[in-house]
Amino acid sequence: YFIEAAGKRIRPAIVILMSQALEGEESITQRQQRVAQITEMIHTATLLHDDVIDKSDARRGLKTINKLFGNKLAVLGGDFLLARASVTLARLQEPRVIECFGIALEHLVKGELLQIHKAEPGNAISNYVTKSYYKTASLIANSTKSAAILGGHSERVIDVAYEYGKNLGLAFQVVDDLLDFEGTSDAMGKPTLADINSGLATAPVLYAAEHFAEVQPLIDRKFSQVGDVQLALHYVEKSGALNETRTLAASYAGDRKS
Repeated sequence: YFIEAAGKRIRPAIVILMSQALEGEESITQRQQRVAQITEMIHTATLLHDDVIDKSDARRGLKTINKLFGNKLAVLGGDFLLARASVTLARLQEPRVIECFGIALEHLVKGELLQIHKAEPGNAISNYVTKSYYKTASLIANSTKSAAILGGHSERVIDVAYEYGKNLGLAFQVVDDLLDFEGTSDAMGKPTLADINSGLATAPVLYAAEHFAEVQPLIDRKFSQVGDVQLALHYVEKSGALNETRTLAASYAGDRKS
């Protein structure tokens, strides 16, 4: 059900495109293709688990697995995908690539823990970027790095592939958080304002808090009182935080180009 309702599959596409850039369009190896598959399996597993943690009802315009079949099946489904990814990864017989994905998995858990942990107000944007790296960019960066490793490229090329994936992943996450405020449910495939309605403060709200002290208490109580979300949206619009968020995304997109 979940795989048939697949989303953009941008992560495996990035791995394939990186491999084509490294090897030539017709010369990517089967092992590099396997990295793309592993990346998507891990990502899909995290979505299944995230929907349980966040108690989400919809994703990609459809009901979530946990909503339809319960939390137990959703968790087991995610575990199964992680197991299949691990088997496929082991069959590559490349220790450095195994290490890359081990680090990415560790970072996914660290990102969830950072999301739970309350950041100091003065470090909010820095904490947000770190969390975004752990939850999104690390998997992409370690996947593009793995493609370069499997291609037998130099350490310099491997580092460049990693940095490309890292900056692209950060730009992707910041834009996704921006679209949560500016996009539509139909275009996003999920409800808009999902993060703020679930108590999470992303870049637009964090930037608004830098301009208006009234926003921090809303963040601290996770927008739990009646009218908190609407008040936060007012300050986001008034502060120009969406433009600041757009600038942040562009800075990482620029690093990707360089």
